[in-house]
Amino acid sequence: MPANKKHLTPTFLHRFSRITAGLVGGYLVTVSFFLALSFWLDKASVLFTLVFGGFLLWVGLMIVAFIAKSGWKIWGIYLLLTLCFSAIIYLNQPSVAI
Repeated sequence: MPANKKHLTPTFLHRFSRITAGLVGGYLVTVSFFLALSFWLDKASVLFTLVFGGFLLWVGLMIVAFIAKSGWKIWGIYLLLTLCFSAIIYLNQPSVAI
């Protein structure tokens, strides 16, 4: 007896959410992580590291997104990480008096 085809192939939305989470979400997490890291370490060396290390991190996050069962959960995790790193960036900005 053959398997039911609706259980074998994921829907278009499921596939689309995993692809966009891997590409866009992974990129957002990578850039925000390295920018937050630049507040604690030397900015020039962190940005040079972003060129190579950022690519490796982005590819790793893409692989995690494609392995995951739910693209929406990965989107949630990636957005939460991006917001956390962005909060670190925002809180470490020097205050400017007007």
